[in-house]
Amino acid sequence: MQPPDSPPENLGVARFSEFVATLGRGPGRSRALTREEAREAFGLVLDELAEPVQVGAFLMLLRYRGEDSDEIAGLVEAARQRLPTPTQGAVDLDWPSYGAGKTRDVPWFLLAALALARAGIRVAMHGSNRFSSGPTVADALRVLDRDAASDFADAQAQIARTGFAYLPIERLSPKLDELLELRRKLGLRSPVNTVARLLDPFDAAASVDGVFHPPYIDVHLGVAQRLGRKRLLVVKGAGGEAERAPTKPVAAGLFVAGTRSDESFAALLTRDEASPGTLDDLAATWRGDSEHPRGRAVVIGTIGLALRALGRADDPNAADRDAERLWAARQG
Repeated sequence: MQPPDSPPENLGVARFSEFVATLGRGPGRSRALTREEAREAFGLVLDELAEPVQVGAFLMLLRYRGEDSDEIAGLVEAARQRLPTPTQGAVDLDWPSYGAGKTRDVPWFLLAALALARAGIRVAMHGSNRFSSGPTVADALRVLDRDAASDFADAQAQIARTGFAYLPIERLSPKLDELLELRRKLGLRSPVNTVARLLDPFDAAASVDGVFHPPYIDVHLGVAQRLGRKRLLVVKGAGGEAERAPTKPVAAGLFVAGTRSDESFAALLTRDEASPGTLDDLAATWRGDSEHPRGRAVVIGTIGLALRALGRADDPNAADRDAERLWAARQG
């Protein structure tokens, strides 16, 4: 019997324990959460109504069982419900950047996004590169004399003014950033990484997304279908970024208005003789002072991915041709 002077049981903790039990019961008894259950459970996490030990168990059970499109869709819905409301029609392309490669190059994909913005395509990039060993997007912005957005409203203002903004996840959703940071304590990435990639916080007309492993492509496209997304292109990219490797064909999954297709982008270089780039190389390539051969190919190839995601090219070959022209015109 509960002592009369003890506090009442936290209802959030009690309810959340049911979700942990559903995921963690033994073989033949556990199951994935429904979309509605996942939405409720993650809402309790984001509203800090679950205990830290419960949150850790929940995230690792989701990971151990394997990412499920219904579950992830529910988690994304819970996260989006707690974000500011964006201005409708203000963004053309959503660009998540949550790479965590151990040997990645500089973020050449940033130049692809900036070139698209110069061409009149409004790009909203959000993310965290905290677990990447290479230079971050924020590092690259600084050498280009640009600043990351300070908050959601500032990001919208930058997009309206310049066509581009980068909003770090800690400024978009401090709680999601805190959950991503649990990787240091748990030793493994959790499904929150997938949730962050699929947030589309500005309700863009299209998204271009990168994953670490090819099986995640199916999960991302499945979530897009469940959430009624308009257009999404997903590619296995370096460090999990939406970035094209130039020396080999790249497979991509494309989701358009309820229909999925598989596409292949050709290699752009026969071999790669260039050393990894530096931030100085990135800045010089953007200004046109000089061009890093591999970096240039990565940028043009990544622009091609974005054009195909946007539906502004009919196929990968056309996307690459248009990307070359768009890159050349950036200084016009």
